[in-house]
Amino acid sequence: MLSKSDNDLLTLTGPGAPMGDLLRRFWMPALLSAELPERDGPPKKLKILGEDLLAFRATDGRVGIVEPHCPHRGANLYYGRNEECGIRCAYHGWKFDVDGNCVDLPTSPPESSYKDTIRLLAYPTREWGDMIWVYMGPREHMPELPQLELGLLPAAQRYVTKKWQDCNWVQSVEGAIDTAHFTFLHAVLAKDESAARAALAKAAIADQSKPDDRIRWIHNDSRPKFTVRGHDAGLLIGAARKTDGADLYWRISQFLMPNHAYTPTAFPGEIYYGQCWVPVDDVSCWIYTYSWNPDRPFSNSERAKFDGGFNVHAEVDADYMPLRNPRNDYRLDRQAQKTVSFTGIEGVSEQDAAIQDSMGPIQDRTREHLGPTDVAIVEFRKLLMSSARALRSGEAPKAAGKAAKYAVRAGGWVAAPDKDLVAVMTERFGHRDGYVGNHYGLGD
Repeated sequence: MLSKSDNDLLTLTGPGAPMGDLLRRFWMPALLSAELPERDGPPKKLKILGEDLLAFRATDGRVGIVEPHCPHRGANLYYGRNEECGIRCAYHGWKFDVDGNCVDLPTSPPESSYKDTIRLLAYPTREWGDMIWVYMGPREHMPELPQLELGLLPAAQRYVTKKWQDCNWVQSVEGAIDTAHFTFLHAVLAKDESAARAALAKAAIADQSKPDDRIRWIHNDSRPKFTVRGHDAGLLIGAARKTDGADLYWRISQFLMPNHAYTPTAFPGEIYYGQCWVPVDDVSCWIYTYSWNPDRPFSNSERAKFDGGFNVHAEVDADYMPLRNPRNDYRLDRQAQKTVSFTGIEGVSEQDAAIQDSMGPIQDRTREHLGPTDVAIVEFRKLLMSSARALRSGEAPKAAGKAAKYAVRAGGWVAAPDKDLVAVMTERFGHRDGYVGNHYGLGD
């Protein structure tokens, strides 16, 4: 369990909070590229880390993320005009570019230099991997974009969605790196083969051509043995379960600083999945969910499945609100809970959300009791809190300067019992950390 002060340190991300300062030292997704499809199109309101912001795509295609209020007399620029490479206030016509420069001040004399003294708070942006990224920290410490593998691949080989979540970002991240819960939370109870396969197909927990072995191993061994190793970009988390013989079934996930995690499901040739949690405020967050396949493009049917809720993708409405959410009790079906699935809730993402949201807006970790399968949770908290404390003491987060080292993979493997996590990773990926950046010219 944590003290109240440590729980606050871990979870609170507003301006001036230690964890908020840490998150601001990294690039993070602000929007899907598809949310600003049109040059000179409507601006979009957003909120990140407790800050109200406004995003717009300018005439030249660049994206600005700025404070929403005009520095003249505070009118909201959301009601302004997005035109000719700038957002123009509807009140008195003051105009600002994507970098926050005042480029037109029609209420001042033409010869006046007053506009050169006016600035709008603007954050640097990058568009990469079908997402618009924002950096909200000190400019002099701005790092390179994290080189996640999905962004290094052609667009046809990745797919990105997002969803809203009604809880603090940390308890949702912890749910992702806690792979022990698969034995229960995502269990399929259906005895009827067609019903069972339908539930498994929605979950995509294993290769659907032969799901039985891996699903059975997960269900039969509720006490995986965890090994956690640190690396340049975060944590490598291995959980070994018993198989039918002497070998062990390894499910290996990645946590990448400060808010990305990869699922442990993929075997060679299968789809890789990852998520990034972006706090809206201290009691809600956006989750960007991405899939990628380094071997081939996605088919139209696969893309349709992602949109319909598949693996960690959620089924959402036009505003990215999950169709199954706290306001409708995630459409929990008590009869299905008796006969079809352990929760009676459809969808892996929705099952995760129901439990994470149920802990309260911010989980009270002063009341918890951890056990042997919570090793990764402990190491995750230690890494985040020590990094936030170190930053307060003037030590910059090391991972922020290791952009290339984010090119890693996670996944599953079956190995002999005498092999440790390093040996398993080397056998599965050819590198002890799962690093694949050398495939993309990033170096070893």
